[in-house]
Amino acid sequence: HSHSLDTYWESSHSGGPGKDGIPSIDDPRFWSAADGDRFLDDGDIVMGVYRNGEARAYPQRILVWHEIVNDTVGGDNLAVTYCPLTGTGMGFKRGETELGVSGRLVNSNMIMYDRESDSYWPQIPALAVHGPRKGQGLEEFRVFWTTWENWQDRHPETEVLSRRTGHARNYRRDPYGGYNPLNGYYEERSRPIMPTLEQSGHYPPKHKIFGFRTEDEAVAVNKPWLSDAGYAIHQGENGSYLILHDPGLETAWVYRGAEDDMPRSLNPDTIEFAPAGPKHEALEGLEEVNGFEAMWFAWHAFYPDTVILDGRND
Repeated sequence: HSHSLDTYWESSHSGGPGKDGIPSIDDPRFWSAADGDRFLDDGDIVMGVYRNGEARAYPQRILVWHEIVNDTVGGDNLAVTYCPLTGTGMGFKRGETELGVSGRLVNSNMIMYDRESDSYWPQIPALAVHGPRKGQGLEEFRVFWTTWENWQDRHPETEVLSRRTGHARNYRRDPYGGYNPLNGYYEERSRPIMPTLEQSGHYPPKHKIFGFRTEDEAVAVNKPWLSDAGYAIHQGENGSYLILHDPGLETAWVYRGAEDDMPRSLNPDTIEFAPAGPKHEALEGLEEVNGFEAMWFAWHAFYPDTVILDGRND
């Protein structure tokens, strides 16, 4: 990240509702996939989670009203988080605490707080910027931004977060616009409505990139470019990265290793996408790196020095 933790906190501001004014879902209930089908259209966006053999889908149109689900999946206490203004679905191991919505934003990104220590964490950098745990990072796990149809194809036995949230909300209406079809705030060329610390015109503001970051650098991958290429190898500051396109979920997977561990060539058609992820001999011995989709303006606001992988040599 480019700015200090203090800068993030000092430049944060209220997004409107106060603390817990956007209520997290702390006692989630689930439907079967068949019941989910009655609520969701094929093209609706879900945040997918697969852990220890359990698959769950969290519909964007429920999350837009709650932003955080404190859940237990495959025996692990997890928080599935979604920030509507930055288009980011991210997952964190929460231990014995719960995460809540603080009502504050920085770079349009929601600031979460944990209910045990009352520390404050912007979602994208996932570092505490205020409170007793300031400077500590949250442990992430992979959340998949994909469509209901794609998620069901990969995980036919998935459960789906149900509308029985304990709150009265219109889960058929999105206050910001919609993803199916794309409209309103989510349209690529629409402007952010909140201030950001940095601006860039490299892509339209709401263009969705796939981003990952390490101790040394942040990397933004242009998804259409990766889709055409099938895979990419990035020689990073501290290791090499193999980035795979996943056509089934329309996302990417990232693996880190030494330069010598990278395949000389790879036929994307030979990669098998199992429920637990890609399978290929080229991946043996490589370490998976977490990544997630984000709106370009928000990724760049947190990581203005980001590497951009899109085939343009600039």
